[in-house]
Amino acid sequence: MQIHSLPTSRRGFLSLGGAALASAAAGATLSGCGGAHAADASFWTTTNPGVSATAANGAKINGFVAPQFQGVFDAFVANFNTRSEIGASVAVTVNGAPVVEAWGGYADALSPQPSQTWNRDTVSLVFSCTKGATALCAHMLIAQGKLELDKPVAQYWPEFAANGKGAITVRMLLQHQAGLAAIPFSLPVPPGGWADWNLMTSLLAQATPFWEPGTGHGYHALTFGWLVGELVRRASGKSLGTFFQEQVAQPLGADFWIGMPTAQLPRVAPMLGATEALAYEPFLAKIFSDPSSMQSAVFFNLGGWLGLPPSTPPAYNTEASLKAEIPAAGGVTNARGLATMYAALANGGALGATRLLPSDYAATMGLIHSASLVDRTVLVPTRFGQGFHGSIDNRVLGPGLSVIMGANAFGHAGFGGSVGFADPQAKLSFGYNMNRMGPGTGLNDRGQSLVDATYRALNYSGNKWGAWV
Repeated sequence: MQIHSLPTSRRGFLSLGGAALASAAAGATLSGCGGAHAADASFWTTTNPGVSATAANGAKINGFVAPQFQGVFDAFVANFNTRSEIGASVAVTVNGAPVVEAWGGYADALSPQPSQTWNRDTVSLVFSCTKGATALCAHMLIAQGKLELDKPVAQYWPEFAANGKGAITVRMLLQHQAGLAAIPFSLPVPPGGWADWNLMTSLLAQATPFWEPGTGHGYHALTFGWLVGELVRRASGKSLGTFFQEQVAQPLGADFWIGMPTAQLPRVAPMLGATEALAYEPFLAKIFSDPSSMQSAVFFNLGGWLGLPPSTPPAYNTEASLKAEIPAAGGVTNARGLATMYAALANGGALGATRLLPSDYAATMGLIHSASLVDRTVLVPTRFGQGFHGSIDNRVLGPGLSVIMGANAFGHAGFGGSVGFADPQAKLSFGYNMNRMGPGTGLNDRGQSLVDATYRALNYSGNKWGAWV
């Protein structure tokens, strides 16, 4: 894997892993401790054999793994021994039943010498994995007839029609085709603005699209959450975080929050930013070469949530951020929570007695609607459905730009390398989270190795042609 050290520059700042971040977060660092708090413990009560290992650095790794999936646990342990994993969890279900749950390492990644145990109930920020949860809320309302895919967004949110956005449909928002991949610098977000829902949605209502809506797609990295979340709020009368908690997380018994309650904050393992950069990463390269670009606005017109050049550290580890509703990137959960949510989508829209979507609607969730050789935001090929992405194979371009799943799988990866997805063909759900972020807009070797081991355990033959088959 070609990885180069980051210079002291704006690129170095973007790594989010320097001493400034560790120092700024130290006062607000939240422990990764936690006892038997798991809301989803009953679903994950299992007869699978217990497994354990000790990593080369002394970290303890534990879990419950069906014998057929021992290779997944072995790959998880290998991440600690050979790929510098600090703390993480992985979870897999097949046919709606757990076959892998493993956790281990250290929760205090920002410490110079991590020592705090990552427990079964430790959770972390999963960044854009949150988009899958947000999209699911919108799909539930569509299935209930409270939103319609081909109706203008302005029918539900009249202010949104300003500045040439009257024809943008709900479908375009979900498919990353709305041309609102960033809030333009002409509408500056004040410090801390990311926590003000009314401010962020009003700025988006005022914004002019970066391209003609519907004519192309570009990843709406942060704006997706406020755009789709506001539709959910207007259609349901509840905030996105509340709707998700009441209609998805609690019924499934999943430890997953978009807007974390104070009582759960001690369970959070803070995130350590990537300390490497890829040799080829055009999204970041555009930010450095053109500070006025849309790509730069994606990162730096957020009121400081991802930090501000030259040295202001990001806010995403702070208590204020964890408690805020940031539906594109602020979700907090663990692998078990991701796998629980996607288990329902891998099994016809229901898990046990809890049905989220009608079976015929759930069967369409993996369809790809937006795909091109150049995503207008990240500047590499991407493949999106309606809020989820499919398998993305950019290995020819270099490492860290791909998410290789099953041919019919859908889900969402998160900044730094977390991922959750469903594969209805295999009736598989998968979740992985960690506290040491890796470089790239896709998965790094840690997450991809776990996905690969999972498909091998299911006797899939390979992924040479862009997806596991």
